[in-house]
Amino acid sequence: MKGKLSYSILWMPLIYPFETSFGRQTERVPIIFRLEKGGVTGYSECVTDVDPFYSYESNSTVMPVIKSYLGKMVGEANGPDEFMEAAELIKGHNMAKGALEMLLWDHQARKDGKPLHKLLGESKGYAEVGVSLGMESTEGLIAKVGNSVNMGYRRIKVKIKRGREVEILSAVRDAFPDIALTADANSDYSIKDMDTLKKIDRFNLEYIEQPFDHDDLIYHSRLAKEIATPICLDESITSPERARKALEIGACSVINIKPGRVGGLGNSIKIARIAREFGAHTWVGGMLETGIGRAYNVSLAASAFIDYPGDTSPNSRYFASDIVKNPFSMKEGRIVPSGEIGAGYIPDEGIMEKYTIEKGVVCEW
Repeated sequence: MKGKLSYSILWMPLIYPFETSFGRQTERVPIIFRLEKGGVTGYSECVTDVDPFYSYESNSTVMPVIKSYLGKMVGEANGPDEFMEAAELIKGHNMAKGALEMLLWDHQARKDGKPLHKLLGESKGYAEVGVSLGMESTEGLIAKVGNSVNMGYRRIKVKIKRGREVEILSAVRDAFPDIALTADANSDYSIKDMDTLKKIDRFNLEYIEQPFDHDDLIYHSRLAKEIATPICLDESITSPERARKALEIGACSVINIKPGRVGGLGNSIKIARIAREFGAHTWVGGMLETGIGRAYNVSLAASAFIDYPGDTSPNSRYFASDIVKNPFSMKEGRIVPSGEIGAGYIPDEGIMEKYTIEKGVVCEW
């Protein structure tokens, strides 16, 4: 046997429920991949979840496409770029591709004896950290914002939905008039809500994130001409090509880069470079990842091409026990990538086994 790709599906309860316009989430069910190849072992995380609410991809779509197609490509590829070139044959399935592409980046960094953030190119040596807060009662939200401000987060993001945007943003801005504040709509609005969205200008937001449909560019471009608040796109940006088109038509001036959503770290860096060409801003979003997935996000967020605080806060906010032995900590609103080679995580096999509800082998070479 020259190599093996295996997986574990975990069930991890959240310390606090996390509510968005999609619904209320009380647990995370991550798929962790393990690659043993050439004497090097590494892990990565797929950012899909049980339900296809964020995108059409879910845990149930990932395994068939990886078992039938992508897994064998991992064994045949000499690095992440070669893997992605072969994976172009498969239409879509960015999260499945991204999980394996990142695994190969980690494998390459381990072979080279380098931390991943340095292998990705020019690194700042740190990631600036913001926090994403779910919807809840006004009193509860204000308390969490205050706690986050006191902890030193460099940007506070609150979730909003149609009918609650003014209530939520008024309460937060009245209590904290000077903080860097953003709002994430998770595609809950339509072009019919233009007058409602115009009301957010008075809250002096850094940006509003993804107000319209997950695949829309045109109406976001129209909205950008009607409001003063900058627009950030998340779900709508699925590739470097989509990023370029969005920026060319003025659909956004900020991009939330999630490596899983765009097909991995290679595409993430390309998008960040394109944004720089247009004078736009980028940051790295989160999908409630474990310490393994979070390590990749921190490595990317440390890139010199990422200039806004992201969502990669320490995992102690979300899980009672993480599946790594070296969880990140934050100091003065920054997280420093681990000095370990590769993506920087040290897996805790015992905790991982405790949370595992299914495991198996994808393929062997």
